[in-house]
Amino acid sequence: MNGFNGGLLSALALTVGLGGVATAEPDDDSLTINGEIAIVTEAAAPAHLEYVDTVYSGWRFRSDETQAVQMDDFDNPGMLGVELGIEQWSAVDGSEGESCASCHGDVEDMAGVKAVYPKWNEGAGEVRTIEMQINDCRKTRMGAEEWKYNGGEMTNTVALLASVSRGLPVNVAIDGPAQSTWEKGKEIYYTRYGQLELSCANCHEDNYGNMIRADHLSQGQINGFPTYRLKNTKLNTVHDRFRGCIRDTRAHTFSVASPEFIALELYVTSRGNGLSVEGPSVRN
Repeated sequence: MNGFNGGLLSALALTVGLGGVATAEPDDDSLTINGEIAIVTEAAAPAHLEYVDTVYSGWRFRSDETQAVQMDDFDNPGMLGVELGIEQWSAVDGSEGESCASCHGDVEDMAGVKAVYPKWNEGAGEVRTIEMQINDCRKTRMGAEEWKYNGGEMTNTVALLASVSRGLPVNVAIDGPAQSTWEKGKEIYYTRYGQLELSCANCHEDNYGNMIRADHLSQGQINGFPTYRLKNTKLNTVHDRFRGCIRDTRAHTFSVASPEFIALELYVTSRGNGLSVEGPSVRN
């Protein structure tokens, strides 16, 4: 989600109430990375969305200058994390003398994996994010210490897995045993939080395309995560972005890796079904 500070949220609360928000629709630019990876940045909304007809990548709401940084891996600073992820992929760690590559082979063979997470894990009886699955592999297969959920090693590896899936459509399953988690995430998405009494939907469904001061509100799609933000000059995780958004409503936020954020991630990811995986993306 493209974040903004408490002052901007105060402005949003005021301007929405007064009907004074300036409109600037997503642009018509197309995204091709390295001149060869075509990215779908606009798609018909998934059938389960009730109030949106078309879904747009956050890339379509950025300036031409910011868009250009993502169009070439040489310019994209998020690819530095991918390079570190490549080193980690082949690094032996833990008591079993294994690496990620020991089981999964070349990372290119993981194309498509990022596109279906979060997903229901039958053996564990829960919805798992890709970070949860990575830590399960590290613990049970490698005999290694779990990584910090939103730490550098984890974020770099998730960026690597995203990078090999770029151009493939997001397609998370929300039916069957995953449905109750999805419903919980939907409830969180539409719940107003904090002193400003704002929900995710207030910004990213009701007001996307609007300009609040200098910020262009996107739909809050997360198909580009991990995201390199120019604001803090690092790769950012989905849960950190969730936490920042809720904090900006002046509310107590949920914790990274909490059941609430796992549910919210499943729901928000499903809102972008049909868009391409494009991480590591570049945003403001």
